[in-house]
Amino acid sequence: MRCKHQSGRDTGERGVALLIAIFSLLLVSVVAIALIVSSGTDSALAGNFRSSANAYYAALAGLEEARGRLRLLPSDPNFVPLPASPLPITQVVYITNPAGGEVVAPEATGNSTTYPDLQYKQEFGVDVSTRAVTKVASVSAMGGLPGPSFKWVRINAVTEKSMGNGGPGVDVNSDGNVDAATPLFFDLMHQNAPPAVSPGLIETLNPPYTAKQALEITSYAALPNGSSKTLQYVVRPMFVFPRLDLPDVNVPTFPAALTLAGNGVSYTGPGTSSFYIRGQDQCSSNALPAIGYTNGGDLGNITGPNGAQPAANYQGYPVAPGPPPTPATAPASISDVFSSMDSRWLRPSGLDSIVQDITSNADAVIQGPATPASFPSGMSATHPMTIVVNGDLDFSGWNNTGYGLLLVTGTLNYDPNVTWEGVILVIGQGNFVSTKHGTGGIDGAVFIAKTRDASGNLLPDIPGLGPSSFSQTGGGPSLGRGINYNSCVAGAAQGPITYKVIAFKEIPLLN
Repeated sequence: MRCKHQSGRDTGERGVALLIAIFSLLLVSVVAIALIVSSGTDSALAGNFRSSANAYYAALAGLEEARGRLRLLPSDPNFVPLPASPLPITQVVYITNPAGGEVVAPEATGNSTTYPDLQYKQEFGVDVSTRAVTKVASVSAMGGLPGPSFKWVRINAVTEKSMGNGGPGVDVNSDGNVDAATPLFFDLMHQNAPPAVSPGLIETLNPPYTAKQALEITSYAALPNGSSKTLQYVVRPMFVFPRLDLPDVNVPTFPAALTLAGNGVSYTGPGTSSFYIRGQDQCSSNALPAIGYTNGGDLGNITGPNGAQPAANYQGYPVAPGPPPTPATAPASISDVFSSMDSRWLRPSGLDSIVQDITSNADAVIQGPATPASFPSGMSATHPMTIVVNGDLDFSGWNNTGYGLLLVTGTLNYDPNVTWEGVILVIGQGNFVSTKHGTGGIDGAVFIAKTRDASGNLLPDIPGLGPSSFSQTGGGPSLGRGINYNSCVAGAAQGPITYKVIAFKEIPLLN
């Protein structure tokens, strides 16, 4: 009889499988716990990011509301002073946006429940409660829909000190002193800005006419979950045309009622007393040339062999001009306006950048060839619009009144039955043509420039602009009222078309 013999090794391995199973279970448990923790962390991070992003975009919405309302100053004149009257350092404007029955009082810096504006003292060194504070309500919840959760937006002037946000500031004019009381202006032409510091910004109480005041817009957003953000813009008004240094003119203006910019320009008038181009301002006692040109050699292309006319009214050679305006020392009816123009308007590249700025901020951009049937609705004297036509525009048969800024990059076929109150820019192909008669007219200003060749290519800055042209050859008993310079409707039409952002940052929150 045999007996089974069990080796000692087998006896020693008893329970190994169990240990392996236990270790495997522990390993799986550790991995599972790590995955759960990681998943929770990811969810928390995603939630925090979502809250932070919501607060960021809520604050950004506040910045954009303020920037938009600055643009609409002509219809809201009590919001802040117009750019022609600089906003004082001592004045602060708030847009408040309370939710429910809460109180938003950023000027009450001693009350932690009213969303106090502690950032102002960080920038200016004084409490905002010491300033002249104006508060207006937000329009973010118009139509009964909930708006963004920003609490307030502040609009104020900018100084060298405030640009540092509590730091040393920015010595814009390199005088060794960081000024805390003088407002900053933005001069695109650098007429008074040292080239080595903050290009465009100047510190002055008497800025050149090309400079416009820079403003600071600060937005604070707070969500119910406690997330908050503070964002800030520095903006400057962007006008279509800079203000000329004329007395009693506080809005941007043009150098002439009709400006033909370029080289080899041509003017073909109807030669009848029923058609006028008037440089006498219908809105003031100032008078400009009726027709302005920028190349001294082009005078003969406009007036013919008789040379310049003595008065500021012009009917078209060879008909004599109308009576001189008041005062009697008005400029010649046809004049070289090169020296009175912003240099950007004398270069293809400069004009092209202006066209792009206008296009990006237009109420409507229409692809040509087009007719006024494509114009947006709602245009009126109290609601002028900026309309861009990329290509040709044919006004034939419209017989209505337009208000605002019209930019045509191709050929404008004008119908004298049309009345336009504002500014007409024909920049691109630079052709203004009219072969009809009618009873309408243009009140404001017209500017024509050829910046592109027939294939649409931008002309080089040297030799420069091409030959723009104006042709009014229609027959009949009436050719309309012609072109009548009006600084008021021209200023309302052209600007500011927007407030351009020149600086943007997120500001760390203060406790």
